[in-house]
Amino acid sequence: MSAAEPLNATEERAEPALSIRGLSKRFGAREALNGVGFDVRPGETVAVIGANGAGKTTLLSIVAGVQRADHGTVSCAPGQVGWVPQQPALYTRLSVRENLELFARLERVAEPDTVVARMLEQTGLQERAREQVARLSGGNRQRLNVALGLLADPPVLVLDEPSTALDPAQRERLWEFVSRLTARGHSVLFSTHIVGEAERYAERVVVLDAGEQLFIGPPAELAGQAQGDFEAAFLAFLRRHERERPHR
Repeated sequence: MSAAEPLNATEERAEPALSIRGLSKRFGAREALNGVGFDVRPGETVAVIGANGAGKTTLLSIVAGVQRADHGTVSCAPGQVGWVPQQPALYTRLSVRENLELFARLERVAEPDTVVARMLEQTGLQERAREQVARLSGGNRQRLNVALGLLADPPVLVLDEPSTALDPAQRERLWEFVSRLTARGHSVLFSTHIVGEAERYAERVVVLDAGEQLFIGPPAELAGQAQGDFEAAFLAFLRRHERERPHR
């Protein structure tokens, strides 16, 4: 599917959980995003991939309401989006439970005790509830980081490079947790530099390059455009675009 190709009839009938239309953003002379737009359906996982500087973090932070776009719209209000930045926003001297309780109060969550108990259960961190965050493994810290984004039970969860610095086993546990969220109806939009994660866990991928949206569609469709595995196909796709760019 090209960046501008419309959704099929079945997809058009499904009310999107998130609609992004014509997002553009500049930082001085640098164009970070240029007319990016797509939908994320309820219960769907969408990956954003691209080289460093492609605009992935800028896009996700605008969707999360952390910064404003120069042009374009996002259908979800910030309160409907759970934001999980690349660097965990955790208080390492506090325990797991204390972090959840603190952020629940900051989010003004109704029935915070109930919500904290649910987050501990969903993340599998009940046995670590009293443990100081400084003593947690990277994988457990990231699961807690995701839990903070879910405290207000948002319909959309946005994760920026969620598996950075995790070993393969920790990444597997993190994605098992995320898969359980989508099974319950949450929509997930995530960026990653590990393109194999996009192929394995995302139903659709968005390819950005220098702020421009080049592709949106199933990973298999992108892989089918070049011989080799998904990563090779992705790199070949970017190289082909670079060759064509001077003639655009």
